[in-house]
Amino acid sequence: MESFLGEKVERKGINKGFVVGIVVGLIVIASGIWLLSFRPSVDDQKAKIVESLFREGSPEFNTVTKDIVISTDDRTVESPNGFGRISMFIVGKIRNKGTKTINALEVNVSVIDQQNAVIKEKRVLVVPTQRESISPGEIIPITLTLDGFDRKDDRANIRWKVTGLRTEN
Repeated sequence: MESFLGEKVERKGINKGFVVGIVVGLIVIASGIWLLSFRPSVDDQKAKIVESLFREGSPEFNTVTKDIVISTDDRTVESPNGFGRISMFIVGKIRNKGTKTINALEVNVSVIDQQNAVIKEKRVLVVPTQRESISPGEIIPITLTLDGFDRKDDRANIRWKVTGLRTEN
């Protein structure tokens, strides 16, 4: 009867199921990190794609480039930032009017002044980073940011140029 009326003593200890769950979870996380360490970095993947592109002067480049039309959209915005500099958010469209699917496309966008001198430029890998490919007849949007303009810079025009490409067929 003493055990019935007396205080119940609780056993304090570690729950073995909880410990096993933590150990299994750590093993799964560690093996996931280990497997991901074998993947090449994004920069390595981009470098591999850029190496395989057709460049200006090659016959493949010249035949496919004439079928690519890039136009600047009227939604391009100039925006001052807190440091007294100006950023440009450039919006455009890329149209593949040819018969080949483009699976890698690199373009150069330049902001030029009234004397056609380049103020700033940026080279962008559009396909496959923003889209997997551009099918024949397809139009895709492109958006990028150019930072660091002075207020006195003459930002008269935007010029697009295809600098590299690769096709599927």
